[in-house]
Amino acid sequence: MASTSPHPPSELGSSDKEVIEELKAAYAAMKQQLDLVIVGQDEVIEQLLVSIFCRSHALLVGVPGLAKTLLVSTLSEVLDLSFKRIQFTPDLMPADITGTEILQEDHGTGKRVFKFVKGPVFANMILADEINRTPPKTQAALLEAMQEHHVTIGEETYPLPGPFFVLATQNPIEQEGTYPLPEAQLDRFMFNIRVNYPTAEEEKAIIKRVTGTYKANIEKQLTGETVLKLQDVVRRVPAADHVVSYAAQIARASRPKEEGAPDFVKEMVAWGAGPRAGIYLVLAAKARAIIQGRYHTTTADVRAVAHPVLRHRVLTTFNAEAAGVTSDEIVTMLVDQFQPSADLDV
Repeated sequence: MASTSPHPPSELGSSDKEVIEELKAAYAAMKQQLDLVIVGQDEVIEQLLVSIFCRSHALLVGVPGLAKTLLVSTLSEVLDLSFKRIQFTPDLMPADITGTEILQEDHGTGKRVFKFVKGPVFANMILADEINRTPPKTQAALLEAMQEHHVTIGEETYPLPGPFFVLATQNPIEQEGTYPLPEAQLDRFMFNIRVNYPTAEEEKAIIKRVTGTYKANIEKQLTGETVLKLQDVVRRVPAADHVVSYAAQIARASRPKEEGAPDFVKEMVAWGAGPRAGIYLVLAAKARAIIQGRYHTTTADVRAVAHPVLRHRVLTTFNAEAAGVTSDEIVTMLVDQFQPSADLDV
């Protein structure tokens, strides 16, 4: 019989625990460096780093002027990784992202041969700026790269460098001249991160900093090798049976045709979250535990990451839209409806 203990024997070795302690300190140092440029947005920064540590991708959604692009480019300076920014426009072609084959003359033989010229996707960190401004054909060029971590051109497959992650930005209020991301591509993003307006005090600090002579000196904190090491350790962090069950319960309850789904889900949800939701809930909970220096996950970690994991995987009905009910509010109701047992997370 499988163990139902809240905290099963740790799967982490002493070297793993040393890595966690090292990276907890590195996370604090990275946050300090980002604070030199970005005012506030603590939750956004945490979610962004969690997605990176889970070997996944993130979509940042917010109105113009909230420093989404600046945040990602600053993060690229903090991490010692190759970085490429792709500005998505209506005339962008798939080859502009993946690369293309060109005909060249071989000086040794005098024959003409095709040579593959790599596109900007061949980098550790990709900023897909305003990703919804390009047609679906070009958006789809990222699908294979995001899921398989390689690019296929003709009969050849080219692996992408590791670590590899895509951080995309999107403006939610401007719909003219945009192409909504297909659900299949949205599902590739582990997190849908909402970037909100700053507080009054934060906005004053932003104005003072930008209109003055302030200039930040960013220092690199993590190498690609260290990021890969953490990504491996994340998957070895133990998650008790009740934590996995809780994540699965929330994901399954978001499906209107699932037995036991709440009435508000049946009424206001057209399509619920797929299996990736439960996977990402547990993975993100593990990474969040590491960031906080813990060696095991809790249901509190799952609840903390529920919104960025589920908000783009829960599709509302017309009735919900007419009533002004958003997917975020439905996720909140789900989390409130299914309360974990308090005596397990000790």
